This record gives sequence, structure tokens and C-alpha cells, in this order.
Amino acid sequence: MRHIAAAIGVLVALTTTTARADTITDWNQTAIAVMKTANVTANPWTRHMAMVHVAMSDAVNSVQGRYARYVAKGELARDASPEVAASSAARHILLAFYPNQKAAIDEAHAKAIAGIPDGPAKTAGLTLGEQIAALVRDDRAADGTSAPDTYRPITAPGVWVPTALPILAQYAQAKPWVLRSADQFRPGPPPQLTSAIYARDYNEAKNLGGAKSTARTQAQSDAVKFWTQENIAPAWQEAARQISAAKGLGLAENARLFALLNMGMANTFINDWDAKFTYNFWRPITAIRNGDNDGNDATERDAGWTPLNATPMHPEYPSQAAIVAGLGAAVFELLIPGAGSVPVTATDLSDPKLKRQFTAIGQLADEQCNVRVWGGIHFRNSLEVATDMGRKIAAYLVENSLKPSQ
Repeated sequence: MRHIAAAIGVLVALTTTTARADTITDWNQTAIAVMKTANVTANPWTRHMAMVHVAMSDAVNSVQGRYARYVAKGELARDASPEVAASSAARHILLAFYPNQKAAIDEAHAKAIAGIPDGPAKTAGLTLGEQIAALVRDDRAADGTSAPDTYRPITAPGVWVPTALPILAQYAQAKPWVLRSADQFRPGPPPQLTSAIYARDYNEAKNLGGAKSTARTQAQSDAVKFWTQENIAPAWQEAARQISAAKGLGLAENARLFALLNMGMANTFINDWDAKFTYNFWRPITAIRNGDNDGNDATERDAGWTPLNATPMHPEYPSQAAIVAGLGAAVFELLIPGAGSVPVTATDLSDPKLKRQFTAIGQLADEQCNVRVWGGIHFRNSLEVATDMGRKIAAYLVENSLKPSQ
């Protein structure tokens, strides 16, 4: 419990503007701390964050009715406390996944509802939140994310291939949030290996992304090292808290913002996995070591080339970091007027002394994309395609879910 309490304390300290902290933003930080303690990242991280925030959004709007609900139905519980309902919903979602952290989760819940006097409103809120958490868990119980990993390596009988399996390949067939299917925004195939675009991207990754690159600047190398998998998605949560504070969002607005952001984040790991495992496009390390076999005279082989970043264990196209960046930036632009010009700071989850500061959200998005080339694990076209996918997912979510009540 001391570990998670310390982690929560660090995350609270990371928020650059705290005047508008509320139940939603507090539980956002608690959920991040819980999953950091559990060493959960990537696909499951986004799924659980979405469930926490959808449950809180439905809880708040089952009382206030400001925005449409995702799973909850029926009459509004006007007599319940929306803050207590939201806290209770978040508590029960997290307890379902992280029972070993019950003491710390309960402590966060007690703190969240301490200012609400005992009485019918508090009691009703506790019950409402628990009921909605159960509805959200039921809704996602058969979403396909826990299906057996049956990935089949692409090879020929008797031919050796690397034996480490890709990360969570079953997400390629999972049920997305709100979207009709995992392939709804599947892009076209990556560029032909003989194309000028491929040669452009090959040579950019080769020149800038190599472990021994002399073309990459120290500033670019520093950015690559900051944007580990651990920091990419949490940075958008931190940005959301900062933008919320700067714009003075209230409880219902925050509930909606964080629910849409996190449903979108969860979708990126479904839509992108669908595309990745449809096209199975090679990573720069494979491409550059086979540059003499791609049929393109503009791609010279480097037999000993290695990337600055460790290459992720799943196909290259499209980029996961870029689809997250496109999604995050678009959610803010669509929901909050002027959000794009709010300065934001991203803080390293493991070392809060390490920070990246941006004068606008677009700069954060651009850097999260660029570092994947500077680190030698992606091609430029994959970033462009993925950013567009993220923006389409965001637009569809905002248009088709959690809309303002008439």
C-alpha cells in the first residue's frame, strides 16, 4: 500500500494546475497509480481506463442528466450525490481488476467522498455507482480482449523464425467502444516497397533512427528516451487534467471528456491492431537489413543497422503512438474550444523530474509521432496514416456517443 500511496502522491504533484481538481481528475490519477503499481501498460491499460471513466460518466449523468449515458438506462437518480456515485463506480471497477490493491483504492474512495455528509444522497450515490460499475463490466465481459492468443507465425515448414510472440494479438478482433467493428477505419495498405514514398521513409528511418546515427541531434535523442511506452498514453491524461483546469470544466464536462478520451484510447489499440495484423508490414530493422531484397534501387542495405529504440513486438503499420496522438489532439479540439492553444507539460511516470513542455497540444502530438522515426521503429507514412485514423475515431465517438442532452 505504501507503494501505491507514494505513486498517487507523485501523480497529484504532477498536475500543473490543481484549482479545478474534482472526483473525475482525482480518480484519473488514482487509476494510473494503481496500474503503475500492477505494471499494466498498453492494451489492457487503455481498456481499464476506459471502463473506469465510462462508469464515472454514466454515474454522474445518471444523476445530473447533462449528457447521454453509455450503458445505464432508466430514470435519473436526482436524489443521489453525483460525486459519490462517480467515486463508487471508479472504486468498483478498479477493485474488480486489482483486488490486491483494495486498501489503497478504498483509501482514495474515502478521501473522495469525505466532504459529502452522511445521509440519503450519499447512500444513494454509493449504490448507484456500484450498480453502474457492474453494468460496465458486463458490457465489456465478452469484448474479446481475453480471448486465447492463437497467433500463427508466418513461416514455411521447417524454417526458423523468432519465437517471441507479438503483444496481445487478440486485440485485432476485439470489440471497440461505440464503433461498429475493429476494421471500421482500417486504412489502405502501406506503400509498395518499390515506391518513392517507401524509399523516402526507409532512408529517413535509416539515417535518423539508428543507434549510431550522426544525423540525429541530442535534443531528438532526449525526446526518444522520454517517450517510452509507459509515458505515451498517460501524457494525454495529464494534458486533459491541465486543459480541464485551464478551461474551468465542471464535473459533468470532465466526466464526458475523460470518458470519450479513454474510449478513444482503448479503440486505438483495437483499430490499430486490426490494421497491423492485416498488413504485417516489416519494421525498419528488418527492412534495412534486407534493403537489397526490396526491389528499390534507392534503398541501400545496412547489414548491421540497429535502432535507437527497442523494436516493439508487433507489426509496424500503422503507428500506435501516432494513432494515440491523433486521437488525443482531436478529442480536445472537438470538445473544448481553445484547447489546442493551452500549454501542457508531460511528466515521466517513473521520474517526475523529467518533463517535456509544449506551448500547444499539437506540439505534444507531433513529438510523440516524430520520436518513432528518430528512434528507428517506424516509417513516416505510418505516422501520417495513423494520425488520420486517430482523428477519425475521435470524430466518430464525439458524434455518436455521450452527446449533450436535449
